[in-house]
Amino acid sequence: MRHAAFLLAGILILSPANPATADKIDVKDLPNHPFVTDIAANTQLRLYLRSGDIQILARDDNKLSVRYDGGSTGNFKDLGVRVERSADSASFELHGGPDRDMHVTIEVPRSTSLFVRMSAGNLELANITGDKDIRLRAGELIIAIGDPKEYSQIRASVLTGGLEAASLGESHGGLFRSFTKDGPGKYKLIAHVTAGDLTLR
Repeated sequence: MRHAAFLLAGILILSPANPATADKIDVKDLPNHPFVTDIAANTQLRLYLRSGDIQILARDDNKLSVRYDGGSTGNFKDLGVRVERSADSASFELHGGPDRDMHVTIEVPRSTSLFVRMSAGNLELANITGDKDIRLRAGELIIAIGDPKEYSQIRASVLTGGLEAASLGESHGGLFRSFTKDGPGKYKLIAHVTAGDLTLR
């Protein structure tokens, strides 16, 4: 009986944590500490980004990585990331750093569902397969959508500015511009810029 009790205690100690329990990561001084962590493919990833010049690119492994690519002047050591993740979702925040002229590259697994909110600047996404809900308040948003047939619906809009999607036969400028395209695919794309330019290519 005593042996069985010790065996049970050992099993409890060695058993992994509940996969549904979220874990948190907080990294500061991103210029000197490039960030890499595991993230499962097909994760629902929510990104909350401060202003800057930011690229979100696909990678062919199950990693989320962030690196600072430079800028002119400012307190870059304040630039950091916070990540909270669970079994099938993750939340990411890019915070701190200089007021302007900041370049950051974020890489995610190629098959990822993205929810992105960014205040201002230039934001570019390329080669990512999955649902996308991308909103930029001010600046330029460029999304490489790939094959339009992969989408069941594409909804794009600008409150004021330019809206271009040559592969979809759309070109608009001015106030309250938008279009919706339905297709045979399984993914959905929502893209919106409040003030600035939106390009789907």
